[in-house]
Amino acid sequence: MSLITGAATLPAQVAPQRGGNEFQVWAGGGHSVPGGTSNTEPFNAGGTLGWVITDPHWPWLLRGRFEYTVSVVPVYLIFQPASTAYGAGFDPLGLKWDFVRRGRLSPYLELTGGTLFSGKNIPTYTNTVNFTPSAAFGTHILGQKYNWNVELRYLHISNAGLGMYNPGLNTVQVRLGLGRFWKRR
Repeated sequence: MSLITGAATLPAQVAPQRGGNEFQVWAGGGHSVPGGTSNTEPFNAGGTLGWVITDPHWPWLLRGRFEYTVSVVPVYLIFQPASTAYGAGFDPLGLKWDFVRRGRLSPYLELTGGTLFSGKNIPTYTNTVNFTPSAAFGTHILGQKYNWNVELRYLHISNAGLGMYNPGLNTVQVRLGLGRFWKRR
């Protein structure tokens, strides 16, 4: 019972735990930052499936669990000065550290790597096949059935030398998501 309202409160959903899974749909967008192509803005949307692999490790503030993730990104829009490029991507490598739950918050760090296939060159005059390493810091806001997520993500888009010209694209994005953790009993 809540002391303020006198009403019963339901507990938040389970946080990441060993043997559990995560599913999330998300969308994010941002702006280019120094160190690559400028005046370019990406927007992407997709889904992520995760497998929590370990029990909690490490002491105090670093305490958390390791999770492996895979993401499908069916929507990539890159707004470039010359034209907008449309594409889709796949991130088969996601390494996520889920810090232990703190109230309704379950913060995390994540490193991902994948590919982006587009109909037009990204950046302009380069290539239609690119690689997409990224790093993120975010948190799940655990609800009764679903959780919201908010994160800040650094995304690099580059053809890794597949083309003659490879200026790369560095962006900082804000990503919002809706997801759920579950564990089979």
